Amino acid sequence: MQWQDHAIILGVKRHGETSVIAEVMTRDRGRHLGLVRSGRSRAMQPVLQAGNAVEVIWRARLDEHLGEFRVEPVTLRAARLMETATAVYGVQAMGALLRLLPERDPHPHLFDALEVILDHLHNPADAGELFVRFELAVLNDLGFGLDLAECAATGARSDLVYVSPKSGRAVSRAAGAPWADKMLLLPPFLSIEGNHAADFDSLSAAFRLTGFFLHRHVYEPRGIEAVAARDGFVQAALKALNPTLRTLSGPNGVSA
Repeated sequence: MQWQDHAIILGVKRHGETSVIAEVMTRDRGRHLGLVRSGRSRAMQPVLQAGNAVEVIWRARLDEHLGEFRVEPVTLRAARLMETATAVYGVQAMGALLRLLPERDPHPHLFDALEVILDHLHNPADAGELFVRFELAVLNDLGFGLDLAECAATGARSDLVYVSPKSGRAVSRAAGAPWADKMLLLPPFLSIEGNHAADFDSLSAAFRLTGFFLHRHVYEPRGIEAVAARDGFVQAALKALNPTLRTLSGPNGVSA
């Protein structure tokens, strides 16, 4: 069996003396593993770095086998991704999110989103907003999507400022006022009403929002914790917007 696809390197593991098992996110075949012979050579090591875009050819006798990759470089962005904390942590955190999905399950929209985010990780505000949207997309593909388009109580589509922690649906200011202290905030940049750039406060609320639902629906039921890279990314993105910030803490990766 054989196929060819666009892919982004997520990581590698050593295999034997000279080879590696590469983990990639392909556009049409989802997250996929494959053996790369001589993957630890001087020629291949720079190519097999997380964040790089490559073209892969996969071959195996049977579909269920691990198979082998032949890898050709397309966009080698890994060196640039090492220049900022948001990029370093962001690549790791997004890889961990993709590992929550079944292997070989196609998610072409997540592949496309990943490529866009990798090219914007150097800008903390853009990176933070795009990362939150990526988390929302992963939640949706896992079957736990949030409904942020209309009020859960009234059906209104304006002045949506809260999200119900129980239903994951948006709530308007008026409808949510009596329970405001129990609601999660809906960041303006996630609202359908207009274009709002992310700032420190709205990005903090956004990380708190996605962190809450990832913990409730994904991490806690599976008995796992969010990777440390997510907290590192959150801290780096928020600190870039507020350089005086010293510490960030919280079980869901939110700011103190």
